[in-house]
Amino acid sequence: MDAFYASVEQRDNPEFAGKPVIVGAPPRMGRGRGVVSAASYEARRYGIHSAQPISRAYRLCPNGIFLPVRGKRYVQVSRKIMAIFREYTPLLQAISLDEAFLDMTGTERLFGPAEEAGRSIKAQIWEQEQLTASVGIGINKLIAKIASDLEKPDGFVIVHSDKVESFLAPLPVGKLWGIGKKTEEKLANLGIRTIGELARLSKKTLQDIAGNMGLNLWNHARGIDDSSVISSREAKSISNETTFGKDVTNRERLFETLFILSEKVGYRMRKHEWIGRTVVLKVRFQDFSTLVRHSTLPKPIFMSEAIYSEIYTLFENLTLHQPIRLLGVGMTQLSPAREQQIDLFEEADEKRKKVTQAVDELKDRFGERVIGKGGTIYK
Repeated sequence: MDAFYASVEQRDNPEFAGKPVIVGAPPRMGRGRGVVSAASYEARRYGIHSAQPISRAYRLCPNGIFLPVRGKRYVQVSRKIMAIFREYTPLLQAISLDEAFLDMTGTERLFGPAEEAGRSIKAQIWEQEQLTASVGIGINKLIAKIASDLEKPDGFVIVHSDKVESFLAPLPVGKLWGIGKKTEEKLANLGIRTIGELARLSKKTLQDIAGNMGLNLWNHARGIDDSSVISSREAKSISNETTFGKDVTNRERLFETLFILSEKVGYRMRKHEWIGRTVVLKVRFQDFSTLVRHSTLPKPIFMSEAIYSEIYTLFENLTLHQPIRLLGVGMTQLSPAREQQIDLFEEADEKRKKVTQAVDELKDRFGERVIGKGGTIYK
């Protein structure tokens, strides 16, 4: 969707049409501490963009229309739009309230070629909701995502399979998933600024630059992406649990088990390139009573050590009134790292990054039980 929150406000308030609309915490005398959640295209001409301090937006456009975030309203509209998508395919992966991947494979007999279906979807959204959407069509998620961003607002870009290389070549490397600021700076220092220039680098060079992500970058620079459209109904959480053969009271054994479970959950998240914000601890006692505790973090995590750190705190705060028969560790509020352009290892320190990558590679080859990282598991 195009400038979704701001577009909804302009539609709901016709007097705002054609005017700069900024959605975020309304500033008081230009000193608000909030951030811009969305800016209409009229507001963007003043240099206003998402995640910008609202006070700066006020200075750039003091005569703009500053509005609070109406979360419930945007959710209502989003549900209507997602319902339109589901009329065309059940393989729908919502990335946010205003963006989704649709796998149209096998729907040609119903809706015609992908181009025809894409235009039909755009027209239906406009007819039902009076909002514009930008559509990108490609042979995989990577190409479709990049295409959808190129001609906003009201864009429509189709990339045929024989045009992928020429389509990607002139684009800046920052358009690719997994290239964060640090990686972009490293590439710029090597004189690599476009995807075409990136595609000329060898796998080894890219692995030296980006570590475990190097192979992904090599593939993506060539338009190769085998990730599936994962229905939001499929990927709710990742968890592992174990039931003891005999009920346990020994705290060291319990913490060791939680450490191993955290390692398993972290490995699965990295393998499938998920990040998550809520850590879940599950404890079942001898009498089958069960406690579930959650910890929601300000930033998403994926490293096993970070998961275990939260689990350790949650478990420490429990009152253990009887022996334990089952422990479980999980992550919810999941989202794909690549769709948010997060490099799973970019922010990790070099030592942890190398150890984690090495252990993950061994598990990929020999199975999850082959090895685990050591650490302080009980204090």
